[in-house]
Amino acid sequence: MARSRRLAFVLCRSLRSVLETFTAETFRPLLHEQFELVVDEETRFDVELTEVTESGTPAAARRSQFALVFSGPADPILPQQIYRLGHPELGAFDLFLVPLAAGSYEAVFT
Repeated sequence: MARSRRLAFVLCRSLRSVLETFTAETFRPLLHEQFELVVDEETRFDVELTEVTESGTPAAARRSQFALVFSGPADPILPQQIYRLGHPELGAFDLFLVPLAAGSYEAVFT
C-alpha cells in the first residue's frame, strides 16, 4: 500500500513538473492542430487548439499567465474536470478543462 502511494506521488509530481514547463510559446506553434482528449478508456475526442491568450501578468518567475481554448464536438458537453490530452509533439498530459460553450473548453495556466 505504501509503495502504491509513493508511486502515485512520484507520477503526480512528474506530471505537475511537465505542466510547469508549459508557456504560451509552447502552444502557439500548435494553433489549429488536433489534440486527443481522453474522457475514459472508451471515449476519446479530437479537439482543436483554437486560441492561445497570454495575459502578460506574471504567474511565476518563469512564465506569464495564459489560457488555451480547445474546440471539439458540441455533444456531449463535458463537465469541468481534469482530462488527459495528447499531442504528437507534447506527448500526454493532464489539464483541468472548463466548458465555455457547447464544444468549447478552456484551460488556464497561472
